[in-house]
Amino acid sequence: MDKIPNSSLIKLYTQDADFYDCFSSDIDCYRGETALELFMELVTRSPEWFNFLMSLRNKIVSSFGLKDLGAIGAVNPQRNIKNIEVGDRVGIFTLYKNTQHEVILEDKDKHLNVKVSFYVTPNDSGAKLHATTVVHLNNTFGKWYMFFIKPVHKLIVPTLLQRLRKLKERR
Repeated sequence: MDKIPNSSLIKLYTQDADFYDCFSSDIDCYRGETALELFMELVTRSPEWFNFLMSLRNKIVSSFGLKDLGAIGAVNPQRNIKNIEVGDRVGIFTLYKNTQHEVILEDKDKHLNVKVSFYVTPNDSGAKLHATTVVHLNNTFGKWYMFFIKPVHKLIVPTLLQRLRKLKERR
């Protein structure tokens, strides 16, 4: 796990969080894309195994009152990113904040509130992409849910970031 950059807006939401983490990956083939563009590239190119896990998650948790989020990549790849506004649905999340270098997306329900940040810091060799997740739990079921999700989350996020890095290198 990496340190959340001090200049990242998501850091403001970690003070009273029940869970947060940050994973980073170097993006050598960075061409000035916005954080939202990088997020969209990641989710629209999610591997089939990840889509399967999301589908399995949705089937299991919907019987316990958590909402079915759908597929993470369920975004229109033809949609003009410049037309996406705060409050719009972007895959399984709602756009919360959007700047050139950081996008914060969220999902809220009666059990937990989740914010996810993609924060890109350009550097001499390309950029570093930081993926941060912040969770506030609302009740006991949220705690049980996170108990099972945390270990999987800590494997999936770094794997997806490495996949994005490799996708960008191939271009």
